[in-house]
Amino acid sequence: MFRSALDLWRGEAFAGIDCPAVSAAAAGLEEERLTAIEELTELRLAAGESATLVAELFSLTAAHPLRDALRGHLMLALHRSGRQADALAVYDEGRRLLADELGLEPGRDLRRLHTEILTDTRENRRTPKPPTTDTPTPTPTPPPTRQATEDHHRPTPHTHHGNHLPRDLPDFTGRTAELALLNSETDAHHCITPLTPPGAPSTIVIDGMGGIGKTALAIHFAHRRTPDHPDGQHYIDLHGFTPDRDPLTPEEALGILLRSDGAPPEEIPTGPAERSAAWRSRLAGRRALLVLDNAADAAQVTPLLPGAGDTLTLITTRRKSAAPDGARRLTLGPLPQGEAETLFRRVAGEPRTYEAAGNPRTDASAREPHTTGPAGDSRTNTPAGKPRPATSLAQTVTLCDHHPLALRLAATRLRDRPSWTVPDLADRLSTPEGRTALLRTADRDLMSVLALSRTRLPAEAQRLAHLLARHPSTTHDIEAACTITGLAAPLVEHLLDTLLDHNLADEPTPAHVALSLLVRDCAQSWNPPKAPQLQENPRRLTVVA
Repeated sequence: MFRSALDLWRGEAFAGIDCPAVSAAAAGLEEERLTAIEELTELRLAAGESATLVAELFSLTAAHPLRDALRGHLMLALHRSGRQADALAVYDEGRRLLADELGLEPGRDLRRLHTEILTDTRENRRTPKPPTTDTPTPTPTPPPTRQATEDHHRPTPHTHHGNHLPRDLPDFTGRTAELALLNSETDAHHCITPLTPPGAPSTIVIDGMGGIGKTALAIHFAHRRTPDHPDGQHYIDLHGFTPDRDPLTPEEALGILLRSDGAPPEEIPTGPAERSAAWRSRLAGRRALLVLDNAADAAQVTPLLPGAGDTLTLITTRRKSAAPDGARRLTLGPLPQGEAETLFRRVAGEPRTYEAAGNPRTDASAREPHTTGPAGDSRTNTPAGKPRPATSLAQTVTLCDHHPLALRLAATRLRDRPSWTVPDLADRLSTPEGRTALLRTADRDLMSVLALSRTRLPAEAQRLAHLLARHPSTTHDIEAACTITGLAAPLVEHLLDTLLDHNLADEPTPAHVALSLLVRDCAQSWNPPKAPQLQENPRRLTVVA
């Protein structure tokens, strides 16, 4: 259909008519014709044509040198015809023309195609059509020079683009809304507008309390977006909240990143500013992906950020204030009820979440082996009788505060204790002491994970969290917090802001803060040094109740 339509075109539309309105209409028709040519060429490339398109595309590109789509199609046709150097020379000619005529760089899709041809990783797939602009100034395309060929075959220190991401969780569950938001933010960044410079780095910060799933989400999303960022995928744990060790300094982190990117040790500078400049230089012009996990604060991550290029940076941290200037922020909260129950079932195994109303320790059918993985019929090993109400699972999830790590630990306990039922587990989780004892395994302890945030709190904020956790009310306004602590309102508000910044409290309504169930369990056990202004008064602990 494209071929038939284009064959009907004869000469210039409305040729010889000198009228502004008619000239504008003619320009619109010419734009439609060129767009149809680009789409037809794209389809012919997708159908396997290459060498037969080269001559035609050379003529079209010479007549319309500022149209990225035509230039990209010519580059791809040359590359598929075994003429990599010629394809790279065509890109260089267009880049110089754009810089000289308009002071611009080539579009994102053309830059990506250039990188793929340069590294010989281009697949035979349809070429995305970039935004096109046209200035009809015929400029013949010069043949590739020996110097251009030699420049593109010269070894470069930036060709070591490995994937350093940790493994994605095979049972990653939920976060549907958050993943949709991350995808939307990333896609919107790649849509170039007059307000967003092309090729600018993008930074997204994921903050939340300990164990809430920040790292799991960042790694899962990074794996999903790896094909969009072919110039290297980097990961580093900054140890902002790691037991028994200090956070990495920016200089230490930059040394790790430079080595992972293939920089020879002798070429890595010694000073933090010099390392930061070298790191930015290596990322310039690349479409890479960078995960900065477990950040302590903004001062730690800012020197690690790229300065140019289309690199996506994901930062995870417990602190809201760790987001550097210009970054977009996503605060991660508890899982919704449905996603929390699904995660619990996947970890515990479906059969364990459908226990019968009868006692499994006395029911004969319950003595058969239990399936502890997600595979198999979820009712195969269920004891005879009527299944327990779904409220038992819902109650268990609620007692875990919909917290991903708590859910994993509780489900692991149920999976590893065949004699337990979901109601048994809920009974054990019904008290702070039971939650503290149960939500731990040989290598993970939820309360220890949450308590790591305490090490970054000033003594006054630690004491305030301890007093609020011991109070029977779960939500407090400024006046109530002043009554509990005996402090003046400005200081109380400042300390509450500190707890909010560390994601140890939520703000359900303006000027009201709430401590979650698990944070209250953890903070009740704290024994912070008493600040002179924060003296516990038993009477104050009950006056607001």
